[in-house]
Amino acid sequence: MIAGEALLDAFVNANVLICIAFLFWIAVRGVMSRVGLRHAYGTQLRLLNTVFVVIVCAPLLALAYGAMKGAGVTGQVNLNLSDLVVSYYLNGGFEMKASEFEGLILMRDTFILNVLTGAGIVAQGAIVVFLAGFVIGLGRLVYSFHCLRRIVVRSYRWRSIGRVRIHVSDRTLVPFSTRDWRRYYVVIPSHMLGQSNELKVALAHELQHIRQGDLEWEIVLEALKPLFFLNPAYHAWKRQVEALREFNCDSQVLSKGRIDARAYCDTLLSVCQKTLRRDRSFVIAVPKVTLVTADRGSLIKGKRSFLERRILSVLEMRKLAYERLVFAAIVVPMVAVLALTTLAIQRPGDWSQDRLMLSTVVNLDRLNEINRLSTFGRIRD
Repeated sequence: MIAGEALLDAFVNANVLICIAFLFWIAVRGVMSRVGLRHAYGTQLRLLNTVFVVIVCAPLLALAYGAMKGAGVTGQVNLNLSDLVVSYYLNGGFEMKASEFEGLILMRDTFILNVLTGAGIVAQGAIVVFLAGFVIGLGRLVYSFHCLRRIVVRSYRWRSIGRVRIHVSDRTLVPFSTRDWRRYYVVIPSHMLGQSNELKVALAHELQHIRQGDLEWEIVLEALKPLFFLNPAYHAWKRQVEALREFNCDSQVLSKGRIDARAYCDTLLSVCQKTLRRDRSFVIAVPKVTLVTADRGSLIKGKRSFLERRILSVLEMRKLAYERLVFAAIVVPMVAVLALTTLAIQRPGDWSQDRLMLSTVVNLDRLNEINRLSTFGRIRD
């Protein structure tokens, strides 16, 4: 398999895995809510991050399995979904013309080949849409970095805590944190210096994000958006991560007992009111983690705003017992299912006996059709 074909195949697999993993996550989240783990935000966030790491490492897993299969370690075990479907078809599992079934099985291979060669209007359209979206997304990302850097550079350094630099800015109304290659930055609006409660909440919240590694995940997810902009599951996945990290950060800050829950909620409400007047450069600037975000989607009738959900989660906060055990009990089957799915959706590495038999059946059908047409022509003569 040539390099371009291998990369495109891995990209297709990654999109499929993201969709399957998100659907699986919805089911897991529903079960967790039913068994009283709805408030286990830290566990849910770690589950999402762990699953994402598995998706990223999927090509390595496929290579390792291929090497084991080539060495004869796996024996006669075949986990490839395509081969299993072919075997099921040949055993009379369902009725379909052999040529149509073969076209369905080879649809992915045909699409990848057409994209690589630029053959067909569908493949050409897919190339144009992807390149246009990727260029626009990459341009937006670069511009976002520029806007964020401009806000940080034009702020004033106030204090330092190890690798963390706390800055004060009169160009933003919302506290946020970000980082570069070496240092972390917490940027506080200048008006908060005269409001000790809001300042305390903002610093505790943003420093907790830094401790949790939320900035690194935000950078990774933002950097990958231009690649997966066509995948709705990726955007939904990112929104889930963003929501869970805020819920988890709120619970972690309040669990320390240094900040009163009422003061915390008052700060969220106060800052959220100010975000409605924020400038566009702050909205665009990423990657960053803010204290609150304006939730204009809450205008939809019957839908709770994200801020309302955060405040309710603060009021209903519970400490999860045996958190590590719960995490292990859930993550092991999730990773196992994703690993099996990764191996199942790979393209077959060689022609199995079932595939050779399917090809033979298709050729025989074509010969019968040719003979039938030839016989029909002779009868007419």
